[in-house]
Amino acid sequence: MRAPVAAVEVGDIVEVIWVSLLAGIGITLAFSIVVLGSGKSAEARRAGRDGASAAYGALAVLAFLAFAVGTVLGVQIMLSKD
Repeated sequence: MRAPVAAVEVGDIVEVIWVSLLAGIGITLAFSIVVLGSGKSAEARRAGRDGASAAYGALAVLAFLAFAVGTVLGVQIMLSKD
């Protein structure tokens, strides 16, 4: 009787784990910065600090772009066939 052949290489499993961790932390961090920037922007605007409000708003927009690009890239990679 022959020994079963491994269907998945250990290296592939390790790659999936570290890429998933990195992507999960990166996407979560990007969206957290969106929430932080939006809140700080509104707070600065209410306090009359227009420059700080614009800077926090720009930070929120950039973080949202990073979040959106990361999400689209992740979905694209998941749907691509190798």
